[in-house]
Amino acid sequence: MTYVDARRSYLRRVAYLVCGDWHAAEDLVQTALIKLYAAWPRIHTDGAEDAYVRRIIVRAHLDEERRPWRRERIGLDGIDAAAPESLSLEDSDALVTALKALPQRQRATVVLRYWCGLSVEETADDLGCTTGTVKSQTARAMAGLRASLSTDDVTTTERRSR
Repeated sequence: MTYVDARRSYLRRVAYLVCGDWHAAEDLVQTALIKLYAAWPRIHTDGAEDAYVRRIIVRAHLDEERRPWRRERIGLDGIDAAAPESLSLEDSDALVTALKALPQRQRATVVLRYWCGLSVEETADDLGCTTGTVKSQTARAMAGLRASLSTDDVTTTERRSR
């Protein structure tokens, strides 16, 4: 499928930003692609492949997080932290940590709005909620990110001055 070849890395990055784990991101993409395959004749004619797959990624992640056995974490946290090319390693780590600290819905909203570049309406459609919910979740998430990142900056600055 040419769509999968062309969009797989993009979908994997979206899934990573939604869930914060590269291995879980691979699973989310696989789940989304299986569902896309089943719906391909209907979706392909509308030209809404990306929106459909993003919606499946977000919903599949939220479904997985609701399962009680998923709450247990084994292994070492932070092993798969990725660094965006434009950020330093410290800034990237702080951003990923701050994203992981957000509630699931807020994280999904921030990823869809700012990383994927979707409008409020498109994000609401992908998440299956109203535009007002997207706006309020985005505002809360951005406030949380600002608070978390400004706290990290103060801590880092204090460490450097010692």
